[in-house]
This record gives sequence, C-alpha cells and structure tokens, in this order.
Amino acid sequence: MNISLEFFPPKTEQAQFALLESAGWLNDSLSLQYGSVTYGAGGSTREGTLQTVRSLQAVLPAVAPHVSCIGAAREELHELLKGYLAQGIRRVVALRGDLPSGYGQAGAFAHAVDLVRFVREAFGDAFEIEVAAYPEVHPQARSAQDDLRHFVDKVKAGATGAITQYFFNSDAYFRFVDEAHRLGADVPVIPGIMPITNYSQLARFSDACGAEIPRWIRLRLAGYGDDLASIRAFGEEVVTDLVDQLTQAGVPGIHFYTMNRAEPTLAILKALGLTRPGSEIQ
Repeated sequence: MNISLEFFPPKTEQAQFALLESAGWLNDSLSLQYGSVTYGAGGSTREGTLQTVRSLQAVLPAVAPHVSCIGAAREELHELLKGYLAQGIRRVVALRGDLPSGYGQAGAFAHAVDLVRFVREAFGDAFEIEVAAYPEVHPQARSAQDDLRHFVDKVKAGATGAITQYFFNSDAYFRFVDEAHRLGADVPVIPGIMPITNYSQLARFSDACGAEIPRWIRLRLAGYGDDLASIRAFGEEVVTDLVDQLTQAGVPGIHFYTMNRAEPTLAILKALGLTRPGSEIQ
C-alpha cells in the first residue's frame, strides 16, 4: 500500500523540532512513499515551505511541495520549480491556491490547469504532478459536472495523479473515480484521509472546504462535548473503518492529513496492520 502524508510549515523552532520528530517516527513505522508540504494563501508561507521541504528531505524518502499559482508571477514560479529540481524534488502538488484577504492580483495563472500546463511546457516530464480532486464537489464549483470537467482538464493538461479532499463517505470517492475514468481521466486518485481528534476544529475545516461530515458522525461527536478521549476513540474507529473499506477495494494509495502529528495516523494504520513490525504508539 502506497502511503503519503501531508505536513504544514511550523511557525516556531519548537514546532519545527516536533514536526521533524513526528515525520521521522512516521517514516520509521511505515512504508512511506512521500510527504507533501503545504503552501499558504498567496505564497504566505513560501519561506517556511522551502525550509520545511529541505528539513523533511533529511528524514523522508521523498518530499512533494505544494505549488500554488495564485498571486505568483510566471518567472517566480519558474525559479521556484527550477530550484526544487536542483534540490532533487521530482514530485509537486499543483494547486490554484487562495488569495489572501485584501490581495488584489491573481498572478500569472487563474486556475490549477494553467499551472499544470506551464510545468509540463517548462520542465517536460521532470516532475510527477499531483492535483486536487473533490469527491464531494469543490465549494466554489458551479455544479458537480463542472467540477468534474475541471478535474479532467487538469489530467489532460499533464497531471500524473490526484489527491482528494478528505471525506467520510466512501461512496462519494468511488463514484467520483468512476465518473472521471469514464471521461478519460485514468490517473491514480489517492483518497485523502483526515483523522478525527477535535470536533470543533474538524467542523470548522469541513465547513470551509466543503467536506461533508455525515449527520450521524456530527451528532455522536457533538454528544461527547469536551470529552476528548471519547472523541478520539470514536474518531479513530470511524476513520479506521473508512480506510479499511478503501484498502479492501484496492485503492492506489492513502494520503493522510497529519496536522503535523504522528499518533492519530499511526493508530489507524496500526489497527489495520499497515505499520512495520515492532512499531509502537508512543
């Protein structure tokens, strides 16, 4: 099973140390394919992303930086990608990204498909290009059909794979993949998985990104109130069952949104027998 992980640039030296510790622990415990590193709205974490990519290259088998086209000039993107190539990076996650509040200039490209096309034209096959997929529809899409067409366009422009927004309904994922394949987008679509550890945080993220928390899960989580131990135990059970459904169906991989923490991801994979022998939850 191909397992990949997402991290975000830490803001403090202490958080940086904790991230490297977590990433190293995950790498020691899993047969890991790569770790990705996020890129803030309008490039707001650019320096942090660059530093985090360099740091994680020392502890992970491969690193895939997020590259956002919103707010960036063509020359800036070319230099960024050229630098990554020189650094030994061979996979990027190409995204449209978000404009920071009050930011008036969109940049050279308005959509992720334009960025994918640019990377292919400028660098040929030097990079594996992952793009985003939305089984439950992008929150800004005009319709589900329009969102699916945008995804297919990214694949036809040169994307070699996709990572989905997180979801808790496996049927949404399977339907999306089937519909994309029928339209000729036959690249691997890796399901994105979000461990559940904090209900209010999860609800806030989900409302912002359009990921649906099924009603029965919301009600159970809300019913636990401030009982974090029960929230985590229930969340682990729910997400472990979801990952089991996906792996039993033969998905091409699993991508975990780690929130820079090792324990929730490892607990799920250990329950499914997907950690290396002797791996312990610390």
